[in-house]
Amino acid sequence: MKLIEKCFQLAVDCLLKTSEIYTDMGRFNMAAKNHVTIAELFETECPDTEQCIQHYQKAADYYKGEESKSSATKCLIKVAQYAAQLEQYQKAIAVFEEIAMWEADHPTLKYAAKNHFFQALLCYLCIDPLDAQHALKRFEDASPSFADTREAKLIKDLIACLEDGNEELFTDTVKSFDKISRLDQWHTGLLVKIKRSISKEEEDDLK
Repeated sequence: MKLIEKCFQLAVDCLLKTSEIYTDMGRFNMAAKNHVTIAELFETECPDTEQCIQHYQKAADYYKGEESKSSATKCLIKVAQYAAQLEQYQKAIAVFEEIAMWEADHPTLKYAAKNHFFQALLCYLCIDPLDAQHALKRFEDASPSFADTREAKLIKDLIACLEDGNEELFTDTVKSFDKISRLDQWHTGLLVKIKRSISKEEEDDLK
């Protein structure tokens, strides 16, 4: 094992040991912070998406136990985003939905719910457009204001593109949205996967 890898593992082991001590002392917020630090190390120093998910989830569980909902939510968003990157779409959907539904019922956070409804719907589109359509209806019922958002309109337009098998219109629709609301790498990555499903269906039809 290289020296850098040894140092990295030593740092992780120390943080885990300290986290156990904090847990034994009942200081769960401190234990959670250690798991966030470990997750961040696996993000930057020694990339490992599975480990990121594991430690962000652990941190979220500790934060939830301490009623630190905001901190728990930040960790859960990371869990869902990384799960989607690993194509664990059902796991990502469950987390995004939980967050969005909570935000939709919260007087000061309800406007943030659209982002997580949108992320959940993109994950649904990676599985099946029909599932996305049903989920969109549920989300609009849960949060009527979501129906009027650009994100909801984009999902409806993308579903239509997928149903028609129109790859060119899909690209143009995403570009139009991106001009006004910039899409980050995570969203773009999922949209590329969704777009590829059109080509795959065409290939399957030719077999």
